[in-house]
Amino acid sequence: MTGTSATEQSAYAQAGVDIEAGDRAVELMKEWVGKTRRPEVLGGLGGFAGLFDAAPLARLRHPVLATSTDGVGTKVAIAQAMDVHDTIGFDLVGMVVDDLVVCGAEPLFMTDYIATGKVVPERIAAIVKGIAEACVQAGCALVGGETAEHPGLLEPDEYDVAGAATGVVERDAILGPDRVQPGDIAIAMASSGLHSNGYSLARHVFFTQAGWALDRDVPELGRTLGEELLVPTRIYSGDCLRLLAEAEVHAMSHVTGGGLANNLARVVPDSIRVRIDRGTWAPPPIFDVVQQVGRVSQPDLEATLNMGVGMVALVAPDAVDAALAALADRGLPAWICGAAEAVPLGDGERVVLEGNHAPA
Repeated sequence: MTGTSATEQSAYAQAGVDIEAGDRAVELMKEWVGKTRRPEVLGGLGGFAGLFDAAPLARLRHPVLATSTDGVGTKVAIAQAMDVHDTIGFDLVGMVVDDLVVCGAEPLFMTDYIATGKVVPERIAAIVKGIAEACVQAGCALVGGETAEHPGLLEPDEYDVAGAATGVVERDAILGPDRVQPGDIAIAMASSGLHSNGYSLARHVFFTQAGWALDRDVPELGRTLGEELLVPTRIYSGDCLRLLAEAEVHAMSHVTGGGLANNLARVVPDSIRVRIDRGTWAPPPIFDVVQQVGRVSQPDLEATLNMGVGMVALVAPDAVDAALAALADRGLPAWICGAAEAVPLGDGERVVLEGNHAPA
C-alpha cells in the first residue's frame, strides 16, 4: 500500500509535525532561493539533492574542492528573543564561506539546515531570506536545504541553523602556512562587531551578571543592546577574492571563536612569528562594553572575541599597496597591523599581540 491516509496525516499533526506548514514555508522561500542561482545550478527547489554542474570547473588546470560547515551558536537565542530572524542567515553564510576563502577557494554553492520546535512559515522564510541575501553577496548559490520540525525536543519558538558550502581553488594556488615568509605584512580587515562568536560570554555578562534587557539603550553603542547583538557577521569572501586577484597573498585567517591570535596562529608555520600591534586600531565600542560590564580580563577577552578584526591576510611586502587599494575599492576598512619574522623552529608563540589599542 502506498500513500498516506488522512487519518495518518492527522496523527502526525497531533504529534506536533505540520506538513502543510512546511510546504507553505517552501513556497515562501522560493523567491529568495531563486535570487542566489548561478548558471551551474541544475533543477529547482524541492528535489532530494541540489545539483551543480561541475563541467565549468574544467577551466581550471587542477581544481581542488574545499568544503566547510558551521552554525551561529547561541546568537540564535538573541534572534528568537527579539523576534528578528533574517539577520541570522547572514551570520550563517559568513561563518561558512569565509572559512572557505582563507584557503583561496571561491564559494560555489551552499545548503542549509533549520531545526525548529514548530514550523512557522513566515519565520522559516525570514531565515532563508537572510541566507539567500548573504549568498548573493558571497557569490554562491543556495542549492537546497532542510527544515525539520522537532516537537518535544525544541520549544515551539526555538530553532537552530547550520550550513555547509563547497568551493573550488587551483591546486597550486592554495593558501597556507607553507607560503608564509619572514617579512610578510599582516593586513587586518575590520569586523562588523561580535560577528557570531563569544555570545555565551556576552549573554552571561549582559543578562546573568548585569541583568540588562535587550531593549536597554546603551549610549556607548548608539543603539539598544539587542540591536547591537544582532548586527550581522561581515562577509569577506568577495573582498578576499578581489584581494587575491590584485596582490600576492600568502595566507589568510578568518577570526572566529578563539580570537585573533589563536586563529592567525593556524596559518603560521613554526619557524615564523607574527607580531601584531594593537595600537594600529581601536576596537568598536561593544568590546569595551563587554569588558567593563563583565569585568573581563584582557587575555580572556582576546581569547574569546575578534576585537574588531574579522579577517587577516599575510601578504608579500611589495604587495601591500595593491592589497590595501583592492580592499579600499571594495569599501572594506583595512590596515597594516603587524609583520612576520623568522624565529628558531618552535620557539615560543607564533602570534604575539603587543602594545595597547588606539583610543576610540
